[in-house]
Amino acid sequence: MTDSLPIKASATDLIGLVMDALPANDDSTLHSLLTDRSSGEIAHLLESLPDASRTQLWPYIPEHHHGEVLVELGEVARLSLASHLDQQQVVEAVNNLESYDLADMLETFPDELNEAVRSSLDEDVLQELDATLAFPEDSSGRLLNRKVIAIRSDITLETVLRFLRIHETIPKYTTGFIVIDRQNKFQGELLLSDLLTRNPASQVADIMKTDVLTVAPEMPQNELAILFQDHELSSVPVVGDEGELLGRITLDEMVYVLQESADHQIMGAVGLDEGEDLFSPIIPSAKRRLFWLGLNLITAFMAAWVIGLFAVALDKIVALAVLMPIVASMGGIAGGQTLTLVIRGLATGTISAANARWLAYKEIAISVISGFTWAVVVGIVSYLWFDDIRISLVLAASMVVNLLVASISGFGIPMLMKRVGIDPALAGGVVLTTATDVVGFVSFLGLATLFLL
Repeated sequence: MTDSLPIKASATDLIGLVMDALPANDDSTLHSLLTDRSSGEIAHLLESLPDASRTQLWPYIPEHHHGEVLVELGEVARLSLASHLDQQQVVEAVNNLESYDLADMLETFPDELNEAVRSSLDEDVLQELDATLAFPEDSSGRLLNRKVIAIRSDITLETVLRFLRIHETIPKYTTGFIVIDRQNKFQGELLLSDLLTRNPASQVADIMKTDVLTVAPEMPQNELAILFQDHELSSVPVVGDEGELLGRITLDEMVYVLQESADHQIMGAVGLDEGEDLFSPIIPSAKRRLFWLGLNLITAFMAAWVIGLFAVALDKIVALAVLMPIVASMGGIAGGQTLTLVIRGLATGTISAANARWLAYKEIAISVISGFTWAVVVGIVSYLWFDDIRISLVLAASMVVNLLVASISGFGIPMLMKRVGIDPALAGGVVLTTATDVVGFVSFLGLATLFLL
């Protein structure tokens, strides 16, 4: 390898360097490029490569990164890579992962690989894994880190300091130490600043904070993320029903939760999973998209059927066919704005039963203002275009109706889906499109049939 090669190249440059080195089997370059990279950087690199190149690159990834790299990968990319590796390679890679990372991963693995990993684990690790899996999938308990430094309240600060010197290091995101009693019941927290600045002869019980924020393992992860954000937490203790300390959840886990939530909303809007793999093979990718394209085709046929009901009106007045898409398009955009805001509000916990009615009134009021404003505009434009005041009035009236329905649908659809247990981020857009298209065509062509024929 030449001295001029940029070992710490940017992520974009790294992709090009790796793709050039792989076909040439340039071992020294590949090892050098990956040696000082973090597991996150390597996972990002793998997700940026064609599927076949990932397996080829795997042997060059430092072994101590293997498990964390698999954790960092999106679900589809992880499964694809695991299917191309030897089973034993995957088992060795994940063997030393924390239970919360392992639990999330095993639920996505095929049964055969799942059993192979479980059979390789120590009994203590397996019990910890099963305890994590016992919590609901999107609960705080799934993020639980049981490896915490806990101290008792009946010792001195000097004893705590000697205890920490034995450990030599402290866990990440430690701003204080959890205090428990002899029965492992949560008592409070000894702040790191107090440990370092108070009299070493003082008792932990006299210095510790007792008004400490804790969470239950059943708390939904989206609510936990809001808690971290509102209170600017770096970690939070998790306490069971009887006050026993179960572990803690740290800020880095919340970053993943927030990222997954954002990806879910963006990808779900077009019927894709947040773990969608950009560089996965063609056939599997096509299969994952076929369902939503088919569903959209059904809604398109529904809209076409509605248009067909007014074939007579369209045959007699050509202007209706020209102007018809305007109403549906404006309704779709207006409804999409409301839908996006409501889905985001539900995800971040800012919408509840207490404020939902006020928000509904607000969105309806906005739709009325927008409807009448753009009704005037499209009415004037259509009159100048076709010189027919009746068509202009019909177009304006249908614009008001569709924007009102679009706003109500954009608010009501995700609220209803949330209540019945359907993910609004995944299905709300398809339902909304159907509603605005059908209502737009019915209102415009229906009014035209009544008043122009």
